[in-house]
Amino acid sequence: MKLDSHGRLFVAGGTGGDVRVLDTQTGRVLARYQVATGPTFVNDIILTHGAAWITDSTAPVLYELPLRGGRLPAAPVRIPLIGDLKYQPGFNSNGITATPDGKGLLVVQSNTGGLFHVTWTGKTRRVNLHGDSLRQGDGLLLRGRTMYAVEGHDNAVAVLRLNAAGTDGHVVRRVTDRRFDVPSTVAAFGSRIYLPNARFNTTPTPTTPYWAIAIPRP
Repeated sequence: MKLDSHGRLFVAGGTGGDVRVLDTQTGRVLARYQVATGPTFVNDIILTHGAAWITDSTAPVLYELPLRGGRLPAAPVRIPLIGDLKYQPGFNSNGITATPDGKGLLVVQSNTGGLFHVTWTGKTRRVNLHGDSLRQGDGLLLRGRTMYAVEGHDNAVAVLRLNAAGTDGHVVRRVTDRRFDVPSTVAAFGSRIYLPNARFNTTPTPTTPYWAIAIPRP
């Protein structure tokens, strides 16, 4: 989910294959875009460059919702991913954020641990992590040239220092916490970051508890 300056909440629909935009004041659905059909997982969203960009973990595409003048579009734009990012069996494109210079996008591939620079036209290039990888990478959060990458099944957050273009980066540390239970994404508020526990290793029931963990921003 991502919230824009107009009080609109953009929600990726996962296996539903859709993207919804809600009014946070009233809860009304302002728009619903069916971007995929059949087995799919519409995963993560970033708002940047006058558009919303959405990943699909099962299809090598990005979905773009152009937001010219803040207006919601009539239909999404499907952008094929080409170049270094090659889809494999399992979960592929997952977390997405902008590059530090705002001129492109960064996408993590969960099943390979690769991080990729993506242009607005869908051309992908592997980010040089100097031999490291983002194992089971999930949600991404960018603050300046520092990026936080959730490594869900490893119960860790990788902290990276990137160059301005987002084409080169170093993992400077990994943060763990005994309270992590497969965190899936990350958001910042004040001096802390917040991670919801997806608990993917726990069989869900109607009474299974879920919670978010707050830690000081590394």
